Amino acid sequence: MTEVVVVERRRKYHWPEAQLNIWIIIMLAASATCLGVFANFMTIQQQLRVGIPWFVFSLSLLLLHRTKELTTFGNPYRLFPYEVTVSALAVAFIILMLILISQRMLLPGIVIIGSFILFVLWLTGLIQTSIMLFGPVGSVNGNCNLYVTSQPFTGPSLNTLAYLQQKNICQSWQAAFAFEVIGTVFLLWMMIMAWQVNRDEYD
Repeated sequence: MTEVVVVERRRKYHWPEAQLNIWIIIMLAASATCLGVFANFMTIQQQLRVGIPWFVFSLSLLLLHRTKELTTFGNPYRLFPYEVTVSALAVAFIILMLILISQRMLLPGIVIIGSFILFVLWLTGLIQTSIMLFGPVGSVNGNCNLYVTSQPFTGPSLNTLAYLQQKNICQSWQAAFAFEVIGTVFLLWMMIMAWQVNRDEYD
């Protein structure tokens, strides 16, 4: 009886270590920042006893300004839970990549599919955030310039504390937008990198 021996050879993919490490670090920083910022906004919502549906309607980042009245920052239809979910998915995807890298099983196909899905999700969030931040009417950036930047306070007073809180929220919006841009670009870069790895262009 003839014995047949089948030898299976697994294809090896060569990833550019420097580029991959940079991508992981920057993408992890972007995801963690967006996750923290929007989770903080949701905490503010809960403290104000405002409901948080998936699309937050008439969300109020209500803060004291000079007249000691409550001022609403931004537009309706905010995507805070959406942004938190997408950022958490990005962190989970990076952890999965690290596990596959440790086992030398990081396949370009998995990375391309995962990066594409996250790219679509991040691009959607980026568009929504840019509309709320720089929209033509009642934008967050416009309200920040009107109620915060143009009305600074100093000294030990309640107004100064309110001003610092307002400034922190405005800077958080700007940081979240910047890191969303970075994350979206880096996800596109990862799709291109994985495609090049699949074509053995880094051998």
